[in-house]
Amino acid sequence: MRSTTIKDVAKAAGVSAATASRVLSGHSATSEDARQAVRKAAADLGFRPNAQARSLRKTSTQTIGLLLPDVRNPFFADLAHAVEQRAREFGYLTLFGNANESQQQQDSYLDVMLSQRVDGLIAAPQGEARHLTGLLGGEVPTVFVDRVVDGAELPSVTADNTGGIADAVRHLTALGHARIGYIAGPQSTSTGRERLQAYRAAVADTGADADASLVYLGDFQSASGAAGARHLLDLPNPPSALLAADSLMSIGAVGVCNERGLAIGPDLAFVAYDDIEAFTLLNPALTVIAHDVHAMGRLAVDLLLAEIAGEAPESVVLPSTLIIRGSTPPLPEGNPA
Repeated sequence: MRSTTIKDVAKAAGVSAATASRVLSGHSATSEDARQAVRKAAADLGFRPNAQARSLRKTSTQTIGLLLPDVRNPFFADLAHAVEQRAREFGYLTLFGNANESQQQQDSYLDVMLSQRVDGLIAAPQGEARHLTGLLGGEVPTVFVDRVVDGAELPSVTADNTGGIADAVRHLTALGHARIGYIAGPQSTSTGRERLQAYRAAVADTGADADASLVYLGDFQSASGAAGARHLLDLPNPPSALLAADSLMSIGAVGVCNERGLAIGPDLAFVAYDDIEAFTLLNPALTVIAHDVHAMGRLAVDLLLAEIAGEAPESVVLPSTLIIRGSTPPLPEGNPA
């Protein structure tokens, strides 16, 4: 006679096999209804967990890895805090790695985390798939956050980069700005590529100036934001508005404006990416493209725990919101855009 399996219990309880497994192993990431249904089904069927399989499951280290591009970026600092706090709710500790926007440093941290046998990994990846072979091959449960790898079939939590950039360009053109300088992120990252594509599409849709010199390719670090601002402001026909594709590059660009005595708002409209606290303290406060970084971190942990439990969670795209503040006033009449 065939012995009762975890799949039999799951079917009788009306839940997935992964959920049944979590309940019977004492995992906290289950609902009360699921726990009652699974325990009743197990009792009714006389199910006894296989002792050897149970001992193998107990090799869990109760740690997850978190690999982020740059800890100096306030957005990623907030993301790290959200992930760490959510993981603690489920009894997991977080091992943190700072890639410093370097594929080589990213790969070094990946090697360390895998050697430490983390139960799962949350990563904002950079580079091509060949740099992430272990993760893409299913070596450890993995969730991508903020950034993804093209073609990778891994769950992710990302923001609506296209909608946010499009809203910003439409806002600026509605104010009368035709020449909008754009400081782009590195094209080795999905966010850098998506935001640049969105800018170009929005420029075409609104009829703004598509002059290629209005785009400066940065690297998501403040020095490139400063270099981009200098390049754009030194053009023979400089832009009347700047849009920077992340918070650190925005900080660098604002510094150049201050050096040159340009008043953000009256002299130059400015839109930043990510709603960090410092942007609200400037005078005027910066208009920003924002998304909920805390929700992003929490969801990344939830998806990872589901994957660790054997489920196949769906990716999530969070909405972006344009928050309009004093840095984008209407273009004065008679002022060339």
